[in-house]
Amino acid sequence: MLNIVLFGPPGSGKGTQAEKLIRKYGLIHMSTGDILREAISKKTPLGVRAKEYLDKGELVPDEDVVNMVIKKLDAEKDPNGFIFDGFPRTCGQARVLRNLLTDRNTRINVMIALEVQEEELINRLLKRGRESGRSDDQLSVIKNRIAVYERDTYPVIDFYQKMRKYRSVNGVGTVDEIFQRIVEVIDQMK
Repeated sequence: MLNIVLFGPPGSGKGTQAEKLIRKYGLIHMSTGDILREAISKKTPLGVRAKEYLDKGELVPDEDVVNMVIKKLDAEKDPNGFIFDGFPRTCGQARVLRNLLTDRNTRINVMIALEVQEEELINRLLKRGRESGRSDDQLSVIKNRIAVYERDTYPVIDFYQKMRKYRSVNGVGTVDEIFQRIVEVIDQMK
């Protein structure tokens, strides 16, 4: 089973690259962002709570996110593997994920971090906001999301470095150039 954590700040291209990796390797997409946006659109109790955090650019509490991940993991029967996009976002979530996968006799093979400079991230997110109308793609919220990433999420890299699972990939270039860099990393890990 191939399990990948696709990591990077907001706007680094995780979702775009995840879709390509899903097709290439036959993985299940574990996008906590997609799950949360669906819950918000359906106005579920989780969605209502999550919207309050996301509208401010804050992280949804670990307990809510972990429960979503458990439900998704257990719903899939005999997967080729998972691509974790937007999870884990804290060291606590990374420890929980390691334990959840260990309980299911599998593990993370690699954590791929897309490296993109802040100015590029802001430009990408503002463009996405204009095109999609996402409420969290406004300049003040974007800057807060990046600050939250650097404060709360970036330390997750240390967790995977200690496990020798961390690989950095240049996240600037065409979608296909970035994809090829990611594929090279994955194929070296197999």
